[in-house]
Amino acid sequence: MTRAKAELGLARPAALDAYKDFFWHARAFDAANYPSRHNRHLATRTLRASGGSAGNTESQRPSACAEGSLGHSVSPISSVIIDEGPEGKTFKFTQDVPADATKLAEQVKTLRTESVLIPMIGKRGVRTYTLCVSSQVGCAMGCTFCETAQMGLIRSLTSEEIVQQWYAATHLLKHPEIPEPVVTPQGLEGPVRNIVFMGMGEPMDNIENVLGAIDVLRDHRGPSIPISKITISTVGRVDGIHRLAEQIKTAGWHRLNLAISLNAADDEIRSGIMPINRRWNLGALQQALIDYPVFGGGKLCIEYVLIPGVNDTEADAQKIADFFAPINGDYQAKRQISTARALLNLIPYNPRRNSPWPAPTEESVDRFMGWLTQRNVYAKRRRTKGRDLMGACGQLGSEHIRQRKVVDLTVSA
Repeated sequence: MTRAKAELGLARPAALDAYKDFFWHARAFDAANYPSRHNRHLATRTLRASGGSAGNTESQRPSACAEGSLGHSVSPISSVIIDEGPEGKTFKFTQDVPADATKLAEQVKTLRTESVLIPMIGKRGVRTYTLCVSSQVGCAMGCTFCETAQMGLIRSLTSEEIVQQWYAATHLLKHPEIPEPVVTPQGLEGPVRNIVFMGMGEPMDNIENVLGAIDVLRDHRGPSIPISKITISTVGRVDGIHRLAEQIKTAGWHRLNLAISLNAADDEIRSGIMPINRRWNLGALQQALIDYPVFGGGKLCIEYVLIPGVNDTEADAQKIADFFAPINGDYQAKRQISTARALLNLIPYNPRRNSPWPAPTEESVDRFMGWLTQRNVYAKRRRTKGRDLMGACGQLGSEHIRQRKVVDLTVSA
């Protein structure tokens, strides 16, 4: 039966020892309180995602079991900040990861990842959470409006370090002043339904580890997050978009979502605030999106951070419409439909530390939305959450490591 399942491409058997190895040092883990089938499969898939093996786990275990050794453990939550809003509590939490093999290793033993849980109340009045995960500590992309970019790229996260953010959010999250989990046994006021790679780092700059983590997160006998509820956001690394275009052709990956951080539809402006545009300009990005495979609805989320005095004029709105036109036109012609493929997500700017720009006024955001509507650009405004705790879009990052660009940007030839 096992051989038949393997030949048919069905779920492969897993070992409890592999799971124990993966969470070898995690104090918070209690196998008796977590379904064993879930444990076994989650561990096996995570080990495979990172190039490990589920077999012969004794030889894989660290020889030293000192607290804090890397192994395959889940790091405890280092800190939690909570912001109360109309839709519920927004949680920003951190976890320690080793600083080994970075130029900061002589100064610090650990680095911190940052993750954010964002409450959402749907049309039926049910509260769920979106988990915003980091793929790197820092970022090499250099976007001038982003807090993370001021750190530079320290190092990329492994698949395990990405997955552990989900595990911490759903199983370990506690308010630092309350001994029991907040509100529910899962620590939240609702389930985690969506995962977005919009935290620290550029996912396409760490694409293989990101895909390895998603392979675990989507597994039906593991976290079981539907692939349609996972989104990868990129600043516009065209080589990464091409890599993802190949991946979503694979069975089980068709409905993985793609978001693109546009922020300006003018090459001069975009190159000024997003250095990646000097490598792949708007024309190259636009063509990559036109060529991106269509599965299901095939929608593309285009993110636009509205920055006062930079990209907030009526002319900017017209340039967005011009950028969208070929993407939507090609999609509509091929499918013989009238609906748009590119959808704009308008994000009022969340000032980073020492930002040269303020947040936009409500009037300016409404005015810009009106200009987009007049030009038949389908746009939705992203509600601002977590700004007060430096947990909103573009605000993640350590002020102590700013401007230490210790890893260069890597691009494919």
